[in-house]
Amino acid sequence: MRNRSVTIFQLIRDLRHSGSLSAVRVIILLFLFICSYPKQIAAAEDLPERLSDSEFWQLITDLSEPNGHFRYENFVSNEYNLQSVIPFVLANAGRPDAYVGVGPEQNFTYIAALSPKIAFIIDIRRQNLLEHLMYKAIFELSRDRADFLSLLFSRAHPAEFTTSPTPAELFKPFHSTKGDRAVFDQNFSRIMDRLTVVHKLPLDDDDRANLRYVYNTFFEHGSDLDYTVGGFYGVDDPPTYENLMTADDGQGKMRSFLASEEDFQKVKKLEENNLVIPVVGDFAGPKALRGVGRYIAAHQARVSVFYLSNVERYLFSSLDVWRRFYVNVTVLPYDGKSLFIRSIFDSSYGSVNRTSGIDEIMTAFSEGSIWSYGDVIALSH
Repeated sequence: MRNRSVTIFQLIRDLRHSGSLSAVRVIILLFLFICSYPKQIAAAEDLPERLSDSEFWQLITDLSEPNGHFRYENFVSNEYNLQSVIPFVLANAGRPDAYVGVGPEQNFTYIAALSPKIAFIIDIRRQNLLEHLMYKAIFELSRDRADFLSLLFSRAHPAEFTTSPTPAELFKPFHSTKGDRAVFDQNFSRIMDRLTVVHKLPLDDDDRANLRYVYNTFFEHGSDLDYTVGGFYGVDDPPTYENLMTADDGQGKMRSFLASEEDFQKVKKLEENNLVIPVVGDFAGPKALRGVGRYIAAHQARVSVFYLSNVERYLFSSLDVWRRFYVNVTVLPYDGKSLFIRSIFDSSYGSVNRTSGIDEIMTAFSEGSIWSYGDVIALSH
């Protein structure tokens, strides 16, 4: 793996000499780097095949930062073309160790395609953590994709399919089925029992209320749920939940996590083994991303893919914020095949998903070649 100790010290030296950093900031950056750099372990174990419930919750607690704020609630992705990079990533990302991502359900599509051994979902909002816990319970309670949709939207289960349905066939029976409040209440009790009784996760009253709020949003909107429900009002109409699940990769292959039973079961197995770990954290924050990096490095693994959505766009609103993010990335164990996936939105809120090598971006950063979001986009392929 790349020796990032050299890179970070070169970076700080260059910034200092250029006048971009004060002496105080140099000291702060050095302190943060030394404190967060992964400690080498004489005989580190491999990534676990399963985490106990207590280990799962302890990781969430240890890694998470205080709840933050974002302008939209992000119940569902608005990235219709998120699958387009999957063929390239499968061909170029190397062995599937650890996946790091942000946001709601689009992570499941990348996880289903890439088959990582462990996944960390870092989002600034605790509501996203709770949404992922909701998903965790629903995955575990569902035998198959039809079960999953029935539980997710609190709609009556359709008749059994005689053959494995396509995504479009899977959603069709739910079009004419209305949500049932009694079914919703029963399902919510099952979800909470799964989390707090079976897994013994100590969710407090606020967490329970917010989780119910998220689940109720899925109940009220069903498969028509889209990004506007979270407060977004763009120029175009964002894709619905069904649109996202029935999309393809641009080459005719459907790759959503509901595209096939095999894809669904991949995610279900990781959830059952407590290996999809939601974390509250700011990408530029002092704890979450660095903690994830330390954990992965301690298990002698690497980050295969880091899905950023368009978070960098917001980080570049402040000079210090985007710098802190890339300093945090130096703590992640990555190599020449590790990839960023990012979403790039245009003025009409249409998006394309692109990749870049993590090492490529970090080298450019350390050499002083990145100063704006445009520089990052230019290095995206």
